[in-house]
Amino acid sequence: MAVANAWVEVPEGDFLMGSTTVQIEQGYAISRAGYGHDGVRRAHWFDLELPRKTVALPFFCIRKTPVTQREYAAFVRTTGHRVPFVDEQTWASYRLAHPYERVKPYLWHGDTPPEGREEHPVVLVSYQDALDYAAWLSEKDGKHYRLPSEAEWEKAMRGTDGRLFPWGDRYRPDRLNNADRGPFATMPVGSFPDGASPYGVLDGAGQVFEWTSTPWNGNGITVKGGSWDDHGGVCRPAARHGRLMNLRHILIGFRLAADGC
Repeated sequence: MAVANAWVEVPEGDFLMGSTTVQIEQGYAISRAGYGHDGVRRAHWFDLELPRKTVALPFFCIRKTPVTQREYAAFVRTTGHRVPFVDEQTWASYRLAHPYERVKPYLWHGDTPPEGREEHPVVLVSYQDALDYAAWLSEKDGKHYRLPSEAEWEKAMRGTDGRLFPWGDRYRPDRLNNADRGPFATMPVGSFPDGASPYGVLDGAGQVFEWTSTPWNGNGITVKGGSWDDHGGVCRPAARHGRLMNLRHILIGFRLAADGC
């Protein structure tokens, strides 16, 4: 797909990061409409969002879309790095909502990604796997690639004005891959061009959560973005939660950032 491996420039300057109390309430309302119950509020999912503040960032570049299965396969075949995989026992130890049957379509066969998902975001990669991919590609291209910080990721996805979603303040389920209209699975990256951020970044809401470089409560890493099995409120760029860095999840992928394109 043409958008894969494209880079976007994010200019130096201030942006509004985090949420107001009104925006958090909007997130809960959107989620209630999607899930049909108030479980998200009862679980306090959005109560850990950062309070609205102005943050200054230097210029940086970010991948237009998440790293794909095809791109990750080149890394695996060149380096012999472990493939995206998790066995049933390990998956059960995570105590996640999805049964292992839902994992099987994302398991690789040798060094080959799942058939028909080559242009989908790579998943079942840990935080360290993402760092290793960035290091390999940096050496290959002679540049310094890395994971974006939470602040960089959020600015790239929502611009400077503190909007709820990449495209604006109104929830539009036709502009992202999530549980409201999606196939309940990953899709080719860049499938929703109308869901672009003000900088032209794609897949910043839904599709997969993405690893950032920002620690979470001392024992995890912050992930952002929502995923294909979430409803709208979870997919706001300001929403955030943490996952243990060794987790290999069907809902988590990554994209790269750099100080220059």
